[in-house]
Amino acid sequence: MRSTAGADWTRFGYDASRSSDDPNPTGITAANVGSLVPQQVQLPGTVDGAALYLENVVVEGSSHDALFVTTSYGITLALDAQTGSILWQYTPPSYAALAGGRKITTATPVVGQSRDWIYAASPDGMIQKLSVADGSVAWRVSITRLPSREKISSSLNFVKGHVIATTSSFEDAAPYQGHVAIISPSGHLVDVWNALCSNRTGLLVPSSCAASDAGIWGRAGAVAVPGSGDLLVSTGNGPYDGSINWGDSVLELSPTGTPLANYTPTNTARLYDKDLDLGSSSPVYLTSTVIAQGGKDRRIRLLSLPRMRGSAPHEGHELQKLWAPHKSQLFTAPAVWRENGQVWLIAAARGGTEAWVLQRNHLHSVWQNLNPGTSPVIAGGLLYVYDPLGGGLRVYTPADGNLVATLTAGTGHWNSPIVSDGFVVEPEGNANAHVTSGVLDIWRLP
Repeated sequence: MRSTAGADWTRFGYDASRSSDDPNPTGITAANVGSLVPQQVQLPGTVDGAALYLENVVVEGSSHDALFVTTSYGITLALDAQTGSILWQYTPPSYAALAGGRKITTATPVVGQSRDWIYAASPDGMIQKLSVADGSVAWRVSITRLPSREKISSSLNFVKGHVIATTSSFEDAAPYQGHVAIISPSGHLVDVWNALCSNRTGLLVPSSCAASDAGIWGRAGAVAVPGSGDLLVSTGNGPYDGSINWGDSVLELSPTGTPLANYTPTNTARLYDKDLDLGSSSPVYLTSTVIAQGGKDRRIRLLSLPRMRGSAPHEGHELQKLWAPHKSQLFTAPAVWRENGQVWLIAAARGGTEAWVLQRNHLHSVWQNLNPGTSPVIAGGLLYVYDPLGGGLRVYTPADGNLVATLTAGTGHWNSPIVSDGFVVEPEGNANAHVTSGVLDIWRLP
């Protein structure tokens, strides 16, 4: 049963600003979510991210409502959303050499503006452009000079006509540098911003830079500022000097990778020393002047974008510092819910789930619980939070945190749901298990 107002999910977090909020009706309500009919689809790998959805596209010569996923070893699949059957499968040339090994990707792919192409990552450091119609490859481009060390962890984005990808590392094995890669639809690597040795353009040979680390590995990767298309990124542990090395920092870049703004906490040296990455999550866009940044130090920092702007280093001066849910380390991407003129931040972590309202540039807690979660999403007025520890997908009313239903699912890692057109999709499993099989849960209205 399809709703009358379905919406595509073209990337992780629903939109380029990663709000994770689809305001369209989905056909699923608090009254009928408990009647959803489950299906488990077997996959040739673990999807340690989210699915994408395109309504009514031509795949293999006929019209389908289609889902798209990428596994930890780079297989990208198109599936029929109504039946779960696989429509096409792309397997990267590196698959046989990498399958079962430690080199993985947890990057959710992204759909291009025309809905004709999917851009996906593989653990060999490549981004590939795949046809929605049949999975054929238009091009493959490398975004690293050292694919044995530099990893594509974060979800891809598509901003101002370009694919945006970021790099971190496999197991923090130096040398490596986090960077932002900006790729044209024709497959040209047009701009690169390096978190370390940032005075150098283009891809670095990691050993040629005196500094190492500062990976960009938050689930949402590069977050787009609405309108301008500026990119918000946060870095992990690494050297910081406020000039060319930007470890444990938040930055705003132009769509071409030019630095526009920066923030670094005053205790950045301690964060680096204690392995408390500021960039364990990605920046959260709340308003044109306020963003949030959660970290591995269990804190959420509220930051003023105007205060960050300019080339001089900006250290400290947060609008607010508060604990992440139940003082948990934050590895997930919070959702931003805009309802009745209010802006909400909803975050989930190992210790629980919590919702705040933004008022006068401060976050005020409204409700919280002890239920763990990955990156939450809001769709059709309901809040969906996947529990990777105990399994199950909990459904809440977002304004008060009341539990409406729990959909049965297995355990996982960073997987998160999407919801549209009368169905819910949730991948299971942990990419760090290094297996070549997986499960996709789909629940549909009867």
